[in-house]
Amino acid sequence: MTMPNKLDHKKALILVDIQNDFCHGGALAVPDADEVVDVANRLAYQFIGSGDIVVATRDLHPPDHGSFASQAKVEVGTIGELGGITQVFWPDHCVLGSKGADFHPGLQLDLIDRVFAKGQDKHIDSYSGFFDNDHKTSTGLYDFLVEKNVSAVTIVGLATDYCVAATARDAIALGFDTTVVAEGCRAVDLAAGDGERALEDLRQIGVTII
Repeated sequence: MTMPNKLDHKKALILVDIQNDFCHGGALAVPDADEVVDVANRLAYQFIGSGDIVVATRDLHPPDHGSFASQAKVEVGTIGELGGITQVFWPDHCVLGSKGADFHPGLQLDLIDRVFAKGQDKHIDSYSGFFDNDHKTSTGLYDFLVEKNVSAVTIVGLATDYCVAATARDAIALGFDTTVVAEGCRAVDLAAGDGERALEDLRQIGVTII
């Protein structure tokens, strides 16, 4: 597929994993994560009002997903390997059918054109909204955006240093003009400063950070 002509392109807002388990009280709560909801809603209204596209990604894991520390029988935060890819092992989170997998109740779901699930294959994790971590399986997001004549994407959500960063890296590699709104993202920060380092790494590859 070819990218849309810039003369008639649309823009898309990508809301990354704004789900209960990543927010306050969740199984893998990201510090201050609830603060991204208002930013996401505000931007979504702006995009819809301009005739543009709003999509969301959603972690949706089977209960025996290999990224769970409980399955690997290791401590949460341990770094190992899954599917031939370096893997952080996380608490059980965003399990299919659980409340934790639902979107944050404050998120305006009626503004979202399409939701793309990821992390469904228990043998590989899926940080990016576009692909599993081994880049062998697509979520369908790329094809949808091209079908809708999108050539530029803006990204907010959770978490800056993992799923937001991975989504932005793939977006720019796929040829989209890519912007991350830092105000609408929060980081896990397993190591202090991971979020800021992730944003700087994105700047270095041409992602606009605002």
